[in-house]
Amino acid sequence: MMNRLIKPQKLNKGDKVATVSPALGIAGDRDVLWRYYLGKKRLEDVHGLAVIPAPNSIKGTDYLRENPKTRAEDIMWAFENKEIKAIIANIGGNDCIRIIPYINTDIIRQNPKIFIGYSDVMNIHLLCYRIGLSTFYGHNLLPIIAETPSYHLYSQKWFEKVLFDNNPIGIIEPSNDFSCDENNYTNKNESKTYYRDNGYLWIQGSGVVKGRLFGGHTGLCALEGILKDTLPEAITDDLDGIILFIEDIAEFFSPEQLADFLMWLGNIGALQKLKGIIIGKLCSCQSFDQHKKAVLSVVNENFGLYNLPIVANMNFGHTSPICILPYGAMAEIDCDNKTFSIVESGVE
Repeated sequence: MMNRLIKPQKLNKGDKVATVSPALGIAGDRDVLWRYYLGKKRLEDVHGLAVIPAPNSIKGTDYLRENPKTRAEDIMWAFENKEIKAIIANIGGNDCIRIIPYINTDIIRQNPKIFIGYSDVMNIHLLCYRIGLSTFYGHNLLPIIAETPSYHLYSQKWFEKVLFDNNPIGIIEPSNDFSCDENNYTNKNESKTYYRDNGYLWIQGSGVVKGRLFGGHTGLCALEGILKDTLPEAITDDLDGIILFIEDIAEFFSPEQLADFLMWLGNIGALQKLKGIIIGKLCSCQSFDQHKKAVLSVVNENFGLYNLPIVANMNFGHTSPICILPYGAMAEIDCDNKTFSIVESGVE
């Protein structure tokens, strides 16, 4: 099992933060740039931060697609720059893996600081995890902070609590509402439709378990693909004592795909080492019933893990609003009282 990770220093009002585009370069496209500046202004007005785009981060989709090394240079610039206290991804995508060979991990190791984003940004999270730095599966600038017509108060709350406060994070309550609308980054009049949220779905488990957080999105070229580049025994060791968090867009998170992922974990002996599983809300307005059947079929019928706590319909990942999950932080699933908590701070 991975030793405890280094926690970065907390944010303070007035700190400088950098925005980067490690995957998709859409933030710099002419018809999307207005939304980047909306997100930048909200970080400044709501959270009191000074926001600086990394040198190449808003040069647009075409340029950044053709220059993965440049995207990597932005990451290293942001970590190495002593004035920068945190790094926020503009958006995910599906191309982050191409920048990994160009990243100097010594620069990250020698300059630990907050790095936050979700979706394909997971590639950077796992790189940092392997070199011992805790990062944050949470807000991207465009789809969360720059939402229109407003930046959801639930998302604001967890950005402040997790990144500005070095006290234990505590109970993560479900949001009262949620949206599964796709983002249209060019539409200045876009207004997400929010629905009443019925809270977490407690699939199985009893009692209280604790484990360190690890996970990400499971779809095409995602968590399974990255982990498969590692020896099975190393994966099993990484997941020993872990509360695994998983989510994805609906296209890559069908009941069959979720079952296949869990079956693979079970076949290499990793599923049996987990303390629990938490699953993000589906980013589509559909029932979780078929996913639940698929999960129980694999976990119970194939591997007999009837006591493994599993909670779904949680507010993280490809949905809105979201909380923030720090990699390596100790979390607790209390099946009796129906609560999920992060029992330590995410920052020093």
